[in-house]
Amino acid sequence: MADKMQDAEDRLLESMFQAESIPDDGFSVRAVRRIRRQLWVRRLALPIAMVVGAAVAVKPASQLLSIGSQLFGSVASSSMLPQSVVTAQLPILAMGGMAIAFVMVMFRLFEE
Repeated sequence: MADKMQDAEDRLLESMFQAESIPDDGFSVRAVRRIRRQLWVRRLALPIAMVVGAAVAVKPASQLLSIGSQLFGSVASSSMLPQSVVTAQLPILAMGGMAIAFVMVMFRLFEE
């Protein structure tokens, strides 16, 4: 019953919303299109920057892996494992670790 009772302010508000809309000559459509485009640019900027950065960092990372494998090979020579086994598997293990870290970062970014 309280829903049907209206005072002067309610009637004024209702009459304002019943007025015809103002023609905007496609302004609303252009504004929505521009906002959506900006959203897509913001969504794609970070992943694209990560891919470009990863592409730039491939060569230094491979050099770092080779230096690390040489260093680890000299340290591992005193261990019980044969040196050839350790040095042969180190780059594969490092690349696998980097791939797992990359996948985890990508999942984290897609969650946000």
